[in-house]
Amino acid sequence: MSLYNELPSTFVTTNVDKLINWGRASSLWYLLFGLACCGIELMQTGGPRADLDRFGSVPRATPRQSDLMIVAGTVTLKMASRVKLLYEQMPHPKYVISMGSCSNCGGLFDLGYSVLRGVDKVIPVDLYVPGCPPRPEALTEGIIEVQDKIHRERYLARNN
Repeated sequence: MSLYNELPSTFVTTNVDKLINWGRASSLWYLLFGLACCGIELMQTGGPRADLDRFGSVPRATPRQSDLMIVAGTVTLKMASRVKLLYEQMPHPKYVISMGSCSNCGGLFDLGYSVLRGVDKVIPVDLYVPGCPPRPEALTEGIIEVQDKIHRERYLARNN
């Protein structure tokens, strides 16, 4: 058996960025933050039919253990400061999905004086999931898009 030009079958080559991003994308822990009817669809997505667990997404009740915030529902002006506080308590890197028409642009309640016209006025949003309320399949596709974004990030490479 020659040592040259032969590798064991269990030998894998990759770079560290890809390895770290694979681990991060495969373990997205999302913050439970359902504000209105979209929150019911968020719960359904975590349920047995849509099953977000198969993508490594696990709901967390605290922002200090979450790296993804799913804002589902109508954000009022009174709630906007709490949304920002929860976002600031999340560790870096952090991602935000705005789920539903109400959190995207105010939706059905856009003309109300107490409704925030888009959660992006308070925190940066990475992905918008449209619908009123969006189906669990749409949110699942949004989670997959965030995972693709994580796979494309580079942390350890030099910026030349």
